[in-house]
Amino acid sequence: MDIVFASTTQLASAIRKGHVSATEVLQVHLAQIEAHNPTLNAVITLDAERAYERAREADAALGRGEIWGPLHGVPFTLKDAHATAGMRTTTGFPPLADYVPQEDSTVAARLKAAGGILMGKTNVPTMLADYQSANPIFGSTNNPWNVERTPGGSSGGAAAALASGMTPFEIGTDLSASIRIPAHFCGVFGLKPTEQRVPLTGMIPGLPGPRPVRIMSCIGPMARSVEDLALLYALIAGPDGQDTEVAPVLVDEMPELALKNLRVAFAPTFPGIPVATEIRTALEELAQQLTPLCATVEEATLPQVDFNQDLARAGAMIGMMTGAFQPEAQEHPTTLAQYLEALHYRDQSILAWERFFDEWDILLCPPTMVTAFPHCQPGSPIQVDDQEVTYYMTAAYGTLFNYTGHPVAVLPYKRDQAGLPIGIQVVGKRWQESFLLAVAQALTEVTGEFQRPPGF
Repeated sequence: MDIVFASTTQLASAIRKGHVSATEVLQVHLAQIEAHNPTLNAVITLDAERAYERAREADAALGRGEIWGPLHGVPFTLKDAHATAGMRTTTGFPPLADYVPQEDSTVAARLKAAGGILMGKTNVPTMLADYQSANPIFGSTNNPWNVERTPGGSSGGAAAALASGMTPFEIGTDLSASIRIPAHFCGVFGLKPTEQRVPLTGMIPGLPGPRPVRIMSCIGPMARSVEDLALLYALIAGPDGQDTEVAPVLVDEMPELALKNLRVAFAPTFPGIPVATEIRTALEELAQQLTPLCATVEEATLPQVDFNQDLARAGAMIGMMTGAFQPEAQEHPTTLAQYLEALHYRDQSILAWERFFDEWDILLCPPTMVTAFPHCQPGSPIQVDDQEVTYYMTAAYGTLFNYTGHPVAVLPYKRDQAGLPIGIQVVGKRWQESFLLAVAQALTEVTGEFQRPPGF
């Protein structure tokens, strides 16, 4: 077994069976970080001493016949937006540069309780507010497929660490495609669950006042296989007694599913939203490959919603939430009437997409309009084929499903002419993550498994 690029599931099984020790698995991952992090700058905080202490405890426990949980002895890193007790959590925000939480976030606590061993934290943009991962405290993270390109944001450090073998899994956050853009840019798997499936407790800790982000934002797993996504999602989902908006909905096991029964809709582009020809072509090729294997594969009629208006409203709602936290930054503060109107329009879009998913099992569409783009000043135009497109359209294909709350998986598929990964966004009906993951697992028969970047 190649410890560095083994899946989380494989590592956990090998440790439980005694084929390899937790200490050895940790040692190999720390060596990978030492070898490659100077080039990538993905891991920005490391606590090897405490990780080794915990790994030795895991090995001793196993020797006594104790198994802590499904992640027993598996090391991992966490995006630097999750509170970690005794480990710096900055969210890339200079006033929080030395902030050390007293308590774990719900996600961190659940992963540790399942036997996972936290090694360190991965880089993010300042306050998670960019499609690249750079901040004044730690600098910029590079893409393992091409260091002159961004790994995306805001879970860019997470995706780069995962793709380069520095960690077996990560947990991203996603308010505006922040799991899905990095998964696509770095060639890994990611899941944005239905909104309010995973508690936001402990996300972006250390700020005064009420939490600014209550809707549209999700926490979800990133991994190198769908099987790992399913394992991790089951561990982190569900009420925690603190985030009052997380529904007490059971997480079903991922069912067995055959491609031959699937009704697949695909959209190589959305109205008014550009996409690079290579990504559009990849989607069309995938649809062609799936046609003989599935019940139905069609370029379907999309819901009758105004895509650009929905994007504008999604941006406005994000602005309303952050504006509530920083009212001094708002020239015209949002009124309650405006907020309720925004929610009303959001309801209409949610219902339109739900009706769409009454007819179709899944929708295949681009994760974003380009593959990983060169490092640039935030706000600079992005080159999409022969046209320059506004930077803020980067998240358009993903943000639409933050707005509606639908669950979405990203699967790596192929590479463009520059050798950069192309991912596929797979969208499903709300609250149906287990079915969506089963579809994603079945689709990997065609889309393929994770491919490691050259040189790692």
